[in-house]
Amino acid sequence: MKQMYPKNGRVILHVDMNSFYASVEMAYDPTLKGKPLAIAGNPAERRGIIVTCSYEARSFGVRTTMPLWEAKKLCPQLIVKKPNFDRYRAASIGMFEILNEYSELVEPVSIDEGYIDITNSYEHGTPPEIAEKIQKQILNQLDLPCSIGISPNKFLAKTASDMKKPMGITVLRKRDVPAILWPLEVESMHGVGRKTGEKLRSIHIQTIGDLAAANDIQLKSALGINGLRLKERANGIDRRMVDPEAASEFKSVGNSTTLPRDYFNQQELLHVIEDLAGTVSTRLKRKKVLAASLSIMIRYKDRKTVTRSKKLSNPIQKSEDIFAAAKQLFLKHWNGDPVRLLGVTGMELVEHNEAVKQLDLFSYETEAKKEPLFEALSHLREKYGAQIIDTAAGMPEIKKQQQGIGTETSFNKDFLHDLSTHSDQEKE
Repeated sequence: MKQMYPKNGRVILHVDMNSFYASVEMAYDPTLKGKPLAIAGNPAERRGIIVTCSYEARSFGVRTTMPLWEAKKLCPQLIVKKPNFDRYRAASIGMFEILNEYSELVEPVSIDEGYIDITNSYEHGTPPEIAEKIQKQILNQLDLPCSIGISPNKFLAKTASDMKKPMGITVLRKRDVPAILWPLEVESMHGVGRKTGEKLRSIHIQTIGDLAAANDIQLKSALGINGLRLKERANGIDRRMVDPEAASEFKSVGNSTTLPRDYFNQQELLHVIEDLAGTVSTRLKRKKVLAASLSIMIRYKDRKTVTRSKKLSNPIQKSEDIFAAAKQLFLKHWNGDPVRLLGVTGMELVEHNEAVKQLDLFSYETEAKKEPLFEALSHLREKYGAQIIDTAAGMPEIKKQQQGIGTETSFNKDFLHDLSTHSDQEKE
């Protein structure tokens, strides 16, 4: 399989979720499928602007940024829903964790798109096979469609993913650029907006091909250094690497599992949550971080999904602490219906050496008793080096095998803001 990959160069995928907000709403409420649906912001705050819409709505001429009144005029039967960012972030976590199963080099671009470098992922198949596996897995596990571009660099991968929507997979090689991209209007190129397009046309650059052959001095005079960068892209050149740390300020570590059948027994469900908490704890310890808030995700038999989060009084890392918090959230928000998927996610991560406990009366005495041990560890590290000894919390653990549980998806991508920003957060 390795011979199917370039000896020199990269293989990069751009995964772009199709009509993401609308698709998530359809996944949560299947009765919306096949109907013209629009997501519109609060009319008082966003003046009734369409944020996104389904492909069925687009067939009537409804478009993103269109005023709501105009969309309703074009499509009187249009169903309009306000954005539910809690749902969208939960779906985004799942999507990026699927990508992480195929490569460690995953770079989020936004909540609904990202790059994945699969240059060393040949054990999963050829690039088109990997793209097809990812697309099917996202559809089967999350009930969400996506388009994927396969190329040697980010720019071409992004361009390719736009070529077939929805549910398209497109290969775009550098040698394809003259025939496929150069004849197109310059404004159709990623990175060229209306104003940039006007400046390029003022120096007689009408197409992407014109830009590829443009005079460097003219370009730099019109657009500065960005002009030369755009010329490189027009020639299919993009040296940017896929950088997993590009969005490192968005941090979460979690785990979810799709159950092999509908679970309705409380003890069975709590056992699953306990296993998930153990895996989350292991991953937090490996990263040497603690979680200052926690969320759970419950997907019911009818695919309705509930995500709830809460701020914790102290950052936690131990499996029993994670389980206790997750159990409390679950018991409060589970409606008793059969469950098909459960997830536990630790958020607002803090580094081990930066975590400051807000100790209460009950934990103070316990922590105080540990102080002589901490001093002894500190002395040993100063004398022999930081890695000479570590606490059990820093030691990698062997992952427990989950028995009787189906497909596992680990919410392990440092990507998302705290889900509670737009959800029903509970502070304790």
